[in-house]
Amino acid sequence: MNTRLHAVTDQNGRPLSFFMTAGQISDYTGAAALLDSLPAAQWMLGDRGYDADWFRDALEERGIKPCIPGRSSRGKPVKYDKRKYKRRNRIEIMFGRLKDWRRVATRYDRSPTVFFSAVCLAATVSFWL
Repeated sequence: MNTRLHAVTDQNGRPLSFFMTAGQISDYTGAAALLDSLPAAQWMLGDRGYDADWFRDALEERGIKPCIPGRSSRGKPVKYDKRKYKRRNRIEIMFGRLKDWRRVATRYDRSPTVFFSAVCLAATVSFWL
């Protein structure tokens, strides 16, 4: 059983919302699901999996500048601020802190609902208490 966890964080790397998909599902599904839960921001960091024209347009409609590098298969390269993109390590640190919980790191729970609950509990205890 494979899952992929999509997250929206604040500027300090604290998680604000999560969405879980099956492992073989595209990142576009997670992007579409979390689009409504995005807070007001000047710019958004995302990895290459979220590089889609419709997603970039949706962000710009909300007044958010996307800082997402283009996929290698994209015909015309997309410009992004490489200096800002280096701050994406805060997101990776957040996922690392979640994986400090053995139950989350090893996907100990078979039920997706129970696993998602464990992720939410780990996020609450690790970041907000």
